[in-house]
Amino acid sequence: MFSAGEKNIGLMIVFILILASIGGIIQIVPLFFQVSTTQPIEGLAPHSALVLAGRDVYIREQCVSCHSQMIRPLRAETERYGHYSVAGEFVYERPFQWGSKRTGPDLARVGGRYSDEWHRLHLIDPRAVVPESIMPGYPWLENRMVNVEATVTNMQTLRKLGHPYSDADIEGAPAMLENKTEMDAMVAYLQSLGTILSARN
Repeated sequence: MFSAGEKNIGLMIVFILILASIGGIIQIVPLFFQVSTTQPIEGLAPHSALVLAGRDVYIREQCVSCHSQMIRPLRAETERYGHYSVAGEFVYERPFQWGSKRTGPDLARVGGRYSDEWHRLHLIDPRAVVPESIMPGYPWLENRMVNVEATVTNMQTLRKLGHPYSDADIEGAPAMLENKTEMDAMVAYLQSLGTILSARN
């Protein structure tokens, strides 16, 4: 049967797809039943309105194209970036920002490593703080206000998907976002990355 498949490209493709599907099922399905991959780590909460707005800016500006947010359990990575990433950190990440591209450093544990002012300057003029940087600047973030309505709608949608936002969280979002720029939101988001697990270790 398999020798016939070697001579028939269509049959060979079918065999490959069947085997790949079986392998995928064996690897992936058990993860849906493991608590460590489906439950948030202790202390993890969904993003605040300001952090969520910053995450939306991060996604819009395609930051994940150059910065991953997933530290592999390899010594070279943990020595440079910190504790390796664990599944429970990403329960409230929709979509996750793991990535595989590292034109710039991994940002999974960047929260708290630099001051807010450092992040602002870095986003406006990256070479002012990292002379060898090839990152573009994002000065317009200082002049654009956060989209309050979009953030509130985002929170409501995420609650339907299982994020534990309370009525108070959603109702308080406009006040939290009042007079906030996209720069404020982006800095808040960057400062939140990896802080829960870092605080526990």
